Amino acid sequence: MNQSATHENLDFFQTSETMPSYFLGHGSPMNAIEENEFVDGLRALGKTIPKPKAILCISAHWVTDGTFVTAMDHPPTIHDFGGFPKALFDVQYPAPGSPDLAKLVQSIVKSQDVKLDYEWGLDHGAWSVIKHIYPKADVPVVQLSMDYKTPPEKHFQLAKELAPLRNKGILIIASGNIVHNLRMVAWERLNEVYGFDWALDVNQKVKDWITKEDNDSLIQIRNHGKEFEWAIPTAEHYLPLLYTLGTKLDTDAVSFFNDKPVAGALTMTSVKLESKQ
Repeated sequence: MNQSATHENLDFFQTSETMPSYFLGHGSPMNAIEENEFVDGLRALGKTIPKPKAILCISAHWVTDGTFVTAMDHPPTIHDFGGFPKALFDVQYPAPGSPDLAKLVQSIVKSQDVKLDYEWGLDHGAWSVIKHIYPKADVPVVQLSMDYKTPPEKHFQLAKELAPLRNKGILIIASGNIVHNLRMVAWERLNEVYGFDWALDVNQKVKDWITKEDNDSLIQIRNHGKEFEWAIPTAEHYLPLLYTLGTKLDTDAVSFFNDKPVAGALTMTSVKLESKQ
């Protein structure tokens, strides 16, 4: 993209309001069609923030070799799961895409080579939460993938490069879970607010580090012992949190919502960064 095209895109997304940035605990795909307190927490967001010009979403469920951004006009709804009721597979979220935003993301990220993607669409890490915030599917959505070969500090650096988008009318949503260990889930308590002691302990330590802005501890998540190995056995659900924290502005206040565990080994804790000005 040439420099003049970049300025044209920046002008298109220009706004006087700074959009918030969210990390959303998405939990089970069934949250897309069920009624519960976590769904209520997501719905409340759409009533309290300005409507964005577009959404940039980083989902735990799009991990790639390299970094990609969806650039199609009409991203398909991807049902990237199995074993759930037909009603869940019937859900469509026909939000438009935004090729302009995709090219803008490609142009402002300097730390990695971001490629345009025309095949992915919106996976359930994106649509299962966004559909509750904007049920009319009337806000364009673009997804950014996470490169599995990139270490956590590089993901955090990439996120910092995305932060200026918040001043251009772009809502940044990262979707995952702080604690996410399906092998240790108490399936008989799937719909209960319940957490194992180690899960609660890890979740609280992560929240404390967020509050203290201890980014080193948050990035070096593999240096904190056995409980963290249980809570975060693989990185893909945790890394989206770093994308939210990397977009933090000096004027932001940090708050938590949907801050509860489910089924022992999952936490739905969500993080909001919102300008105090």
